[in-house]
Amino acid sequence: MQPLRSLLSGEASIALFVDGPNVLRDEFDVDLDDVRAAAEELGQLAVARLYLDEHATPGLIQAAEARGFEVTITSGDVDVKLAVDATEFALTEGLDALAIASRDTDFKPVLEKAARNGVRTVAIAPGEHGRSDALRNAAHEAHVIEE
Repeated sequence: MQPLRSLLSGEASIALFVDGPNVLRDEFDVDLDDVRAAAEELGQLAVARLYLDEHATPGLIQAAEARGFEVTITSGDVDVKLAVDATEFALTEGLDALAIASRDTDFKPVLEKAARNGVRTVAIAPGEHGRSDALRNAAHEAHVIEE
């Protein structure tokens, strides 16, 4: 694991997008505070979004909002909505860095597009077991949430 502090210093503008169904699984035992803390090591969070499907419990939604996450609920798979939003944000909001918390290789093109447009990228994995080598290799830096 590379230290995220080596990525940026000062008041860098960071966007964090979390793939809830792939990160918040019982087998990973990941806490949203840990995901947020990993992204905050990069700089100032401009946005912290958690994407959930229609099966999300009200308690999870409330807990996420209490931790400062904007919650987006989608019907079915969250991947497309998260990918579109993260790409749009990275290309239009003047970010210094884009962090995606997931184990899903579907987000590799998002990281690549952001990087081609001068945005630093970070892949945050929910534990070694949940790490995607494709995401890790596509990102400038990678972080694993300790289990």
